[in-house]
Amino acid sequence: MSTTTRFPVAVDDPLRTAGWEPGRWDIRQAELWADTLRAHVSPAGHRHAVFPAAVEVWAEFGGLDIVPTGPGRHLAPSTVRIDPLTGLHAARTFGDLGRALATEICPLGTDGEGEALLAIDAQRRVYSLDPTGDWYLGPDFDTALSALLMGLTPTKLTAPTNPNPTPAASPAPASPPDPTASSAQSTAPVAEE
Repeated sequence: MSTTTRFPVAVDDPLRTAGWEPGRWDIRQAELWADTLRAHVSPAGHRHAVFPAAVEVWAEFGGLDIVPTGPGRHLAPSTVRIDPLTGLHAARTFGDLGRALATEICPLGTDGEGEALLAIDAQRRVYSLDPTGDWYLGPDFDTALSALLMGLTPTKLTAPTNPNPTPAASPAPASPPDPTASSAQSTAPVAEE
């Protein structure tokens, strides 16, 4: 099995075992997921944002169950499943996080044993949302996937501590979000339907 320079061995090996290879691209499946998400409206009227950064990840990695093969560096590594429909009924959750970060958020899949939802924003940054809070995983999918499979410590998004905060400016496209810019209420996944 040859390795690429795109991913470290601890990421490349589980990816290839899951069925990924350089050049993998299933745009037909990605478009089906995009259509399903766009058509879904929760009973409360919440809708999903769909944008190119998400569709590109789905096309390259969609349908993969990626299981880590080694110990984590800082914490237990996480299994990653790329299937945006696992977040279908969390449109409100993604919308709330997007408003808190002044961007759009779209589902990617799950990490761990399905207890956390993975999401990407319009600037390609990746997050994990679980009952303990919202986590920033990296500035792009490759970095986030490496963090999850290698057990790297994510950054927790927290509520502002200033009692009279000024509105946060929109984050720059390539920079990480301000971990204090999240809403005061957790945007952890909640059942909408």
